[in-house]
Amino acid sequence: MTPAPPLQVVRRPQSAAALLDPTRQRLLAHLMDPDSAAGLARRLRLPRQKVNYHLRALEAAGLLELIEERRKGNCLERVVRATARAFVISPEALGALGPTPEAAGDRLSSAYLIAAAGRAIRDVAALETRARREGKRLATLTLEADVRLASAETRAAFAEELADAVARLAAKYHNDRVAGGRRFRLLAAIHPTPTEGGSHGKDRK
Repeated sequence: MTPAPPLQVVRRPQSAAALLDPTRQRLLAHLMDPDSAAGLARRLRLPRQKVNYHLRALEAAGLLELIEERRKGNCLERVVRATARAFVISPEALGALGPTPEAAGDRLSSAYLIAAAGRAIRDVAALETRARREGKRLATLTLEADVRLASAETRAAFAEELADAVARLAAKYHNDRVAGGRRFRLLAAIHPTPTEGGSHGKDRK
């Protein structure tokens, strides 16, 4: 049996609605490995009829996949599994209410950063779906680093040097004339690293 993908981006409103239901979240969490409605009902101590109802909704939303059907007496037992190990809801599921960088305006605001990250989720999910359909691999690169900066002044200097470095690289490698070239979008962001308590540390400037 092929392992479930590590991540699935939920793009449809109806799928997002199904994923946000607490009972269905609980069922999905217990379906990282295949199980049947009867098995889930026993494990979670829920009525089987209720489990069946929610499993049908999750399957219709594209969040469950059928692994096998087993004959048990006069009944046909369906064994299902979550379609991924984790899920992310794309802003496109919100339709017109989804955030856009253009609406956020200020590039130095947290709203702009959140909107840009949301756009990245939306765009990469659409590209990944297309690449998978065509049997290709999507070319991406992710860089992450934690940097401890001594002051707000140091942070500003770091941001300026980072912007200059990105501009130099873009100018060096950008080529509108070569045949067969492809455009790529680079998103660089700086934000405080969350602490264990969920705050963003002492620096609130």
